Amino acid sequence: MVENKTENLKFAWRVILAHSIAYFIATMFSMLLFSADWFLNGTLSQIMRPATASIGALGLCMQIIRGVIMALVLLPARKIFTIEKYGFLKLGFLIFGLSVLSTFAAAQGSIDGFIYTKLSLMEHLIAYPVAFLWVFLFSGILWGLYKFEKKTVNIIASILFVLINSISILGYFIALSK
Repeated sequence: MVENKTENLKFAWRVILAHSIAYFIATMFSMLLFSADWFLNGTLSQIMRPATASIGALGLCMQIIRGVIMALVLLPARKIFTIEKYGFLKLGFLIFGLSVLSTFAAAQGSIDGFIYTKLSLMEHLIAYPVAFLWVFLFSGILWGLYKFEKKTVNIIASILFVLINSISILGYFIALSK
């Protein structure tokens, strides 16, 4: 019983780490790939805050909440992802299907988004490189945390987690002071 609790906590922590790191990298990729004008003009400007918004800086730190939610939702299927052959590939397909294509919101790139929003085809399609990257990184990092269960790997991931969240909080206070 105690071992199961420990494994569940370890899984939750690793999901939070993997999501936070993957989200940070995907966000940086997005910022490098797309001009800020893309989000400041046109249809996307109606639904997106500017990158300079103070609350936007906290976005990276707030991913902890999403990580906790993801961990709780994925926990019942933990063994499928961590023990079964190709488990992390299954996780990647599940996450992409439910998080990107089939969200319950009319989100950019989702099926409902294509139907119900005024976004152009191109505005929907630009979401996919970042979404593919995030799913690949999330599944890959989580796989790596299980495959290489060495203290060093967990320490490096934890340090990255602390740095990402520190940057987020610092960015928030810098944005507030302007």
